[in-house]
Amino acid sequence: MEPLTEHRGVSGPVVYGFLRLVRVSAARQDALHGALAEYCRRHELALQGIFTERTAGTERSAAFTGLLDVLELHGTYGVLLPALSHLGPKAIAAPRHARIAASGARLLLVRGPRTAHSAATSPARAPSERARRRSAGPTTALDHDT
Repeated sequence: MEPLTEHRGVSGPVVYGFLRLVRVSAARQDALHGALAEYCRRHELALQGIFTERTAGTERSAAFTGLLDVLELHGTYGVLLPALSHLGPKAIAAPRHARIAASGARLLLVRGPRTAHSAATSPARAPSERARRRSAGPTTALDHDT
């Protein structure tokens, strides 16, 4: 399926990527950058930049501070992560997730958290329109074009 805006001069919502890459190979880094770019291409998002954290064990890194700064810019839609684990270990990830949510930005995941039941096996109950708009949880990518 081709993007709807392919022949129009329209750019998608602006997102910024965030990668936590502590002791990873150059090939892994390239693959993760590619995954973020492909997600944006498939979902018609404008990836404006990727913040890369290379240190472990701190909530306030230069990369995360830079990410928070750009979330304050007008027109920023959200933050894109390959997986929720890129926010760091639980003790660091929880406050980071809260700070992203407080900024009003959406948290988008290329690969969502693993669950015991897939969406296909759960009861088919559509959330109300208000619940969909006000969801504070991360939004996961689908494995196919939407």
